[in-house]
Amino acid sequence: MSNKTLSVIAYLTIFGWLYAYVKGKDQADELLKFHLRQFLGLFLAALVLNTGVAILIRLVPGLGFLSYLCGTAFLVLWIFGLLNAINGAKKSIPLIGKLFENRFAFISQLQTR
Repeated sequence: MSNKTLSVIAYLTIFGWLYAYVKGKDQADELLKFHLRQFLGLFLAALVLNTGVAILIRLVPGLGFLSYLCGTAFLVLWIFGLLNAINGAKKSIPLIGKLFENRFAFISQLQTR
């Protein structure tokens, strides 16, 4: 399976990310490593923000619309990342992608072809 295909699979849920990580472990190129970092960062950011919003909504129920705003924002960011992977481009996800370009050292240590 090509690294471009694994880059696309990485955006298909956390299970897709795990599959791409394991399958690409021995043959990772910079494109795959880049998209593994981008999706993992997006996933963790969504998890943290959605948890914070859920706590805030429990305290102030009138702020329920924030849940929809966050969900829509992360859906749009996910689509950007997925399209970049489909096109084989190493473009950061808007707004938050730059934060994760040099993070997650365990991904950077994958064997390069």
